[in-house]
Amino acid sequence: MTATAYARRIAHVDQQVEQLRSLVTSGADLAAPVPTCPDWTLEELVRHVGGALRWSAFLVAHRADADVPDERIPLLRGPREQGDAGELGAWLDGSGRLLTDALRGAEPDTPVWSWFTDRTAGFWARRVCNELAVHRADAALATGRPYEVVPEVAADTIEEWLGIVRFAQRNPEVQDIAALRAGGRTLHLHATDAPTGLDAAWLIELADEGVVWSRAHAGADVALRGPLAEVMLALHRRAAPDSGSLEVLGDRALLDLRLERTRWS
Repeated sequence: MTATAYARRIAHVDQQVEQLRSLVTSGADLAAPVPTCPDWTLEELVRHVGGALRWSAFLVAHRADADVPDERIPLLRGPREQGDAGELGAWLDGSGRLLTDALRGAEPDTPVWSWFTDRTAGFWARRVCNELAVHRADAALATGRPYEVVPEVAADTIEEWLGIVRFAQRNPEVQDIAALRAGGRTLHLHATDAPTGLDAAWLIELADEGVVWSRAHAGADVALRGPLAEVMLALHRRAAPDSGSLEVLGDRALLDLRLERTRWS
């Protein structure tokens, strides 16, 4: 990861934490259920996000060479008081600042433990930036608020997730994802509103050796096309693939297989 890309991701983390904090403190019902994370209320979602920020901040700040137990991370679960939007928002803001300060104190290639093949501070800048993008959508859906995402972040959540799926396919215990081997059948994702300079089209092959992808405009067994943010949300199962301005062309059953076998939580 270049220093420029690293700095942009840190800036996007800052921005997205503030967007989520603003939603929490602007009269949202913290007890509202999150339809895309049915086991959580909005408050539980926010506590999950803030805990992830603090956990990754601790890893980066301490240059961890292994995972750390939860009890070592201060205020991991959030404020003691339930239902206090001001306190929850302040905790979330502080969680974000811990992470961005830790990231800015490191280089993108600084060694830091992760559960992925990339074990650097750059991995955590990317991972948290993209997790925020998806969970902000969850919060927007729970509250009926509008959702916006920077195009480069939306595109990167797609590419990162394809890499995570391929990584998970190496583990035979992850049966749902390991089963995503469809003899080389293909899926095309096409964003119809990508800004100039962002090639937001992907050809994904569900190969027997694992998911393979490239940025390409090409024919496929099934295509999902529409606005980039909507394509991203559908891929992460935050929207139905035939909702909004999205269009499915070709083998819908293959797309449904891809979606039901993977989920971002």
